[in-house]
Amino acid sequence: MIILTGGAGFIGSHLLKKLNDRGEKNILLVDHLASSSKWKNLLGTYFSSYESKEDFLLKLKNIKNIKAIFHLGACSSTTENNLDYLIKNNLEYSKTLFSYATEKKIIFIYASSASVYGNGEKGYSDEHNKHECYRPLNPYGFSKYIFDSWVLSQKNTPPLWFGLRFFNVYGENEHHKGFMKSVVSKAYEEILATGSLKLFKSHNPDYKDGEQKRDFIYVEDVVSVLFQLWDKKLLESDSGIYNLGSGEARSFHDLGRAMFKALQKKENVAWTPMPEDLKNQYQYYTKAPMEKLRSLSFIDQKFHSLEEGIHAFFRKKKILNF
Repeated sequence: MIILTGGAGFIGSHLLKKLNDRGEKNILLVDHLASSSKWKNLLGTYFSSYESKEDFLLKLKNIKNIKAIFHLGACSSTTENNLDYLIKNNLEYSKTLFSYATEKKIIFIYASSASVYGNGEKGYSDEHNKHECYRPLNPYGFSKYIFDSWVLSQKNTPPLWFGLRFFNVYGENEHHKGFMKSVVSKAYEEILATGSLKLFKSHNPDYKDGEQKRDFIYVEDVVSVLFQLWDKKLLESDSGIYNLGSGEARSFHDLGRAMFKALQKKENVAWTPMPEDLKNQYQYYTKAPMEKLRSLSFIDQKFHSLEEGIHAFFRKKKILNF
């Protein structure tokens, strides 16, 4: 059995589909569906059982023959300020699963975040000896940072474990995320509805409006790496924390041009002031050094460029129609 937490979410539902396509059907999906629209992400997929995130840990000890745990479930809101909630969901929950995977000798793959790097002034190195120098800008990033710290302090670990620091992931199945959708998903909806695109003005003198840069990575590239980390025969020494981005920093001007071109519409960008609650936690530049992940022998795939990813995203949006 494969355990997939956050399996109805954005990245999790794509991984579920990937596992199905490769013949994996004995999958325990863990999530918190409640009244959200995440159930739509599960259309066309298969899983053998479902547990709510609240009940799952109580039943974990009774689950037999687990061959992998993909832990993608977490509170991912960068504006969540309830530290007690974040510690419970993003730290303690994850520690329990990691410890269980250690005890039972199960491969453990989890979602970290590039938000641990803060404003980027210390760089974006995923080398373990650089970890302590980073200063996250928001409580969400802090919750991911302290779990990474805890993992790196453990003498006993699962036989294979990987923490992936996702950069700016975009793609289909974000409809349920509200404000936390990727810029690409928000822009797609906005351009279709209004014919124009609003982007934040820069409040950093080092960056002109539209020259803020991010490492955008298409969700299918992320899922391909997640699957291969489990599927390939890797060594215990390969375990660790890895960046997962495209390895390129692209401007919001680039993103806007690619969006309008893909939609065959005239460029029409308006600049809007950045909300006050974001000004002090806004990343103006991100770029994932990918040498460490690329050093693993199986990572030879070519990731989508921003333009290629946007075109693929639009094609699938037309097919899914939501």
